[in-house]
Amino acid sequence: MKRQIIDTIEQYDTIIIHRHVRPDPDAYGSQMGLKALIQDNYPNKKVYAVGTHDELLSYLDRPDNIPDEVYNGALVIVTDTANTERIDDQRFSKGDFLIKIDHHPNDDAYGDLLWVDTASSSCSEMIYELYEEGRVYKNWKMTEQSARFLFAGIVGDTGRFLFPSTTTRTFEIAGQLIQYSFDRNEIFNGMYEMEENLLKLQGYVYQNFTMDENGAAFIKLPKELLKEFDVTVSETSSLVGSLSNIKGVRAWAIFVEEENEIRVRLRSKGPIINELAKKYHGGGHPLASGATAYSWEEVDQVIADLKQLCKEYQ
Repeated sequence: MKRQIIDTIEQYDTIIIHRHVRPDPDAYGSQMGLKALIQDNYPNKKVYAVGTHDELLSYLDRPDNIPDEVYNGALVIVTDTANTERIDDQRFSKGDFLIKIDHHPNDDAYGDLLWVDTASSSCSEMIYELYEEGRVYKNWKMTEQSARFLFAGIVGDTGRFLFPSTTTRTFEIAGQLIQYSFDRNEIFNGMYEMEENLLKLQGYVYQNFTMDENGAAFIKLPKELLKEFDVTVSETSSLVGSLSNIKGVRAWAIFVEEENEIRVRLRSKGPIINELAKKYHGGGHPLASGATAYSWEEVDQVIADLKQLCKEYQ
């Protein structure tokens, strides 16, 4: 499969790389890392990374803005995105050929060529494995820019190597990447430093979360509260791990109100939550998923289901 992807990359002069909406470090890491890797080895190709920019990820890079005509005859690659509804920039279908590279459950087998590895810690880890195949097959090289993106993506999706998805292979790849001379402190600061107002909101979360006797925890963050703390919906992504340190918690949800919907961030230490996420317009990994609710009444349904899930977990 990896050699098929490499052969396909070689066939096209223009390559456009997409990733999912509401990006995280692995979305940027895999997308930008693949872009840099292709540019490193095929300097005559035109390679673009597209999608709506998240200012919180500016420490990594910024995506490209391209007109529709660039898609004519182009190869399109989508990284780190399980289904077509979550692909950022729906022009992905306008290219000549479509490749899917992902590590989420393959519920939506889109694309002309698919490489899905649910055992991989991150899509960035998969891009590094593509590089390894390219090194043997086509004498590919990697620069510190590519390594920086991929390292950031792996760190982001493994929670600094704390999540169960981290394997010995993950550590081996990380060990290879840190041999390049990028600034790891810059990456860590970009990921984990918080503004004072966000820290105060985190304090509110700790003071006001609810947890039942079965370890189901949650916190609701309505629009008015975000306005009071001067925090954006996007910035609240930094708080998703806050409840993980609570003794006795099995799974938790953070509900963040936007203009027309409520973002649901689900995490778990054991109970499988991605099926619950699918029930509420979302999906993801077994222990890390996202969903969407369209009223606070629907949020209460999510909470009830989360409580039942934790109650049934053995």
